[in-house]
Amino acid sequence: MECMEEVVTLYRPCGQAELDLVAALEYKAWPPRLPIQPIFYPVTNIGYAREVNVWNVNQYGKGYITEFQVKKVFMDRYRIETVGNSSHTEWWIPAKDLDEMNANIVGLIRVVEESP
Repeated sequence: MECMEEVVTLYRPCGQAELDLVAALEYKAWPPRLPIQPIFYPVTNIGYAREVNVWNVNQYGKGYITEFQVKKVFMDRYRIETVGNSSHTEWWIPAKDLDEMNANIVGLIRVVEESP
């Protein structure tokens, strides 16, 4: 019987430009961070992702919420950070670790909500 590896579900609100880069990577990886972006910060829950997505809609006129899974053994290296109220939780993945995180994505990055 095959053993299933444990995964963690992450959410990432993003605008059209970032989603286009993910699409160019065939929904298998996140693009490299810009020099001014020292961390990649997916969030832990869809409620918080929806709140952040409002900023994308306000700034860019459109926003997306993506969902993806990463091997738990990789995610266990990072703490969950609370950045507001108790539901505002996210992982802070250093930009230098993004390629390794991408290698630990299980399945595809999916768009689960689109606004407006």
